[in-house]
Amino acid sequence: MDKLSALDALRVHNQNEAARRMEMLDEAGQEKMAAQVAKIDWKMLDDIKSQAAGGVKEKKVEPLAAVELKDIELNKASYIETGIRAIREGEVAAVLLAGGQGTRLGLDKPKGTLNIGEQKDLYLFEQLIYNLLDVVNKTGAYIPLYIMTSEKNNEDTEAFFKEHSFFGYDSSFVTFFVQNMAPSVDYNGKLYMEEKDSLAMSPNGNGGWFLSMLSAGLEADLKKRGVKWINVFAVDNILQRIADPAFVGATIQSGCSCGSKVVRKVSPDEKVGVMCKVNGHPSIIEYYEMSEELANLRREDGELVYGFGVTLNYLFKLDTLLEIADKKLPLHIVEKKIPYINEKGELIKPESPNGYKFETLVLDMVEMMDNCVPYEVVREHEFAPIKNKTGKDSIESAKKLLKLNGIEF
Repeated sequence: MDKLSALDALRVHNQNEAARRMEMLDEAGQEKMAAQVAKIDWKMLDDIKSQAAGGVKEKKVEPLAAVELKDIELNKASYIETGIRAIREGEVAAVLLAGGQGTRLGLDKPKGTLNIGEQKDLYLFEQLIYNLLDVVNKTGAYIPLYIMTSEKNNEDTEAFFKEHSFFGYDSSFVTFFVQNMAPSVDYNGKLYMEEKDSLAMSPNGNGGWFLSMLSAGLEADLKKRGVKWINVFAVDNILQRIADPAFVGATIQSGCSCGSKVVRKVSPDEKVGVMCKVNGHPSIIEYYEMSEELANLRREDGELVYGFGVTLNYLFKLDTLLEIADKKLPLHIVEKKIPYINEKGELIKPESPNGYKFETLVLDMVEMMDNCVPYEVVREHEFAPIKNKTGKDSIESAKKLLKLNGIEF
């Protein structure tokens, strides 16, 4: 999009202030801003009004049967055989969601560069690669790894992997791509500026990973490699198993188009999203959406009916992802504190929410599937998320679990 087309687009969508600021820029600044305007989905701004008017849809929640630990123990050999065959035939790829910064951890760098080592260096990215290398060593086949970064951390992330020689992973199987961005707006739907030549943009949520892959032109690469399944996972769970042959095999044997790794809840009120059916489709319902009655409901064996929490580790069938790619994911409009440049060019950092950001969520991708199989894993061996410095889901708690699993650091 050239600068004149960008200015026209801004004016057509009643963004006169942003257009005025763009006109004041030099040629380089106008080109930079025009590139951002070209990527805006203007329907997002319309959704602010439609969501406010539409209200909350009623949800019919039902249980979703899982492949539990006892089931896995009985069928593990068969699951592993099926999974290893798929991996050796090049049918399984992995996508690492790594677009975030480690700000909450006191790190002004990509979150995956966090070093939790005590006796030696051990980076978050590094341990995840080691987890994946376990499968490579077991199967004798490398898994194509696609790493989703953001505009803000892509350069640092690529440089970090190159500096550390990809931690022993074959770099020809690693591809970086940048997540699509969405604009931030005030309560009237007006675009914020974060710099004099830049709109305030933010990543479009963890549900945007596949459309971001398509935007980066990676569909051809997936097909060329013969990929049929994609294991998508978040950067912050240092213990998770990636392209786990048993998980892959169980999902394939289930006949489902999606699998989700889950852990058993420690208590009815644990703050974690749980697998279930919503309006007849597989989905995740957040803890704050569940009534006390539903949260405490128990099966005949005494276990919670809604007792399996998600770990953000999913296996999706590529054909099904391509089928739903043209369907619009629900857009979540979230109130946020958005730093912005005022009319005087001063950077303002608000102390309370001052506008909206737009996000898509992977749970909505699950709900667009016809079916999904929850696959239980042992929490102590596969669930050590690092979200905080101390306390629950922290660097401290992750270190304890690393020691429990015999990982030296």
